[in-house]
Amino acid sequence: MTEKKHYGKLIGASLGPGDPDLITRRAWAALQSGARWLYPVKKAEESSYALSIVERGGIPVPADAVELVFPMTRDADILAKAWVRAAEQTLALLAEGRDLVFLVEGDASTFATFGHLARVVRELVTAQGQTLEVETIPGVSSFAAAAAASGVTLAEEDETFAIIPAAYGVEVIDHLLDEFDTLALLKVKPLVDEVVELLEKRELLATSVFIEKVGSPDERIVRDVASLKGEKVNYLSLMLVQNPKRVRGELRRGCRKRQSLAASH
Repeated sequence: MTEKKHYGKLIGASLGPGDPDLITRRAWAALQSGARWLYPVKKAEESSYALSIVERGGIPVPADAVELVFPMTRDADILAKAWVRAAEQTLALLAEGRDLVFLVEGDASTFATFGHLARVVRELVTAQGQTLEVETIPGVSSFAAAAAASGVTLAEEDETFAIIPAAYGVEVIDHLLDEFDTLALLKVKPLVDEVVELLEKRELLATSVFIEKVGSPDERIVRDVASLKGEKVNYLSLMLVQNPKRVRGELRRGCRKRQSLAASH
């Protein structure tokens, strides 16, 4: 019979996109709860953006904080090995019985590493016939902070809003501009020139804004997005695009009346 282990709780603490004032009270409490910190880096012993948010907030980094390496690569083998290594490292620490708080920039449920990590670790624990408690603390997403910083309203009344990684390409973006009033294009760095050319073609440059490292000391807001062509921008950047000329379909208000039983016979 498998001996029952007591695992610590795995907590994903969302820190917001850069401004420590956007850390919620709940995440702040988790950081100071005595749980051991885990934080993501792209390379071993490299600086962590998530960790820097907390440091700017004035919380000293515990001496026993642990980095987990998640390399920026599309090599499937390298990624798979890195994920296994991070999950096994997390599991070993949880087996000590102490809670772990994983630092997440932005929101832990939106394009974040935490969801994948928690799922893999939980599967490892379940395979051992054990259970694991996971808590996700929500936070301010980059696109919400960017909208506030730039004065853009993402959606009003019956308007539609979509969030997509720009890597899907300009053909998809072009199509979605006809389907949604506002688009948040995340991770726009590799396609800035192509996106700007599309917006120029669609005459939407005036209703678009580029935001880089929102909430951080290096925040940059560019309203003349055409000026970005040929420029190398930061990875932590996005673009908000509004299409005020979008043709909307007819809204169906309320519920359709149910046919009476008599009419259905």
